Amino acid sequence: MDMLFIAGRATLADAADLMDRFGDDAGFEAASRAETSRDAGNLLRFCHWRQIERVIARLSCEEIGGTLH
Repeated sequence: MDMLFIAGRATLADAADLMDRFGDDAGFEAASRAETSRDAGNLLRFCHWRQIERVIARLSCEEIGGTLH
């Protein structure tokens, strides 16, 4: 998986919150929120939730990514 840019602490907090509340379905919830934001014309929230969806996928992945030391 490619390296992932995380915009800030709020992104990780939202991802952790969804993972705590929705478990394995957290990625689906983030995708649903992104689609709702897009449908409402809110581009910033759409991008926010899409990034959270990618963060959740990365945190859920068991493969090692990035540089190993």
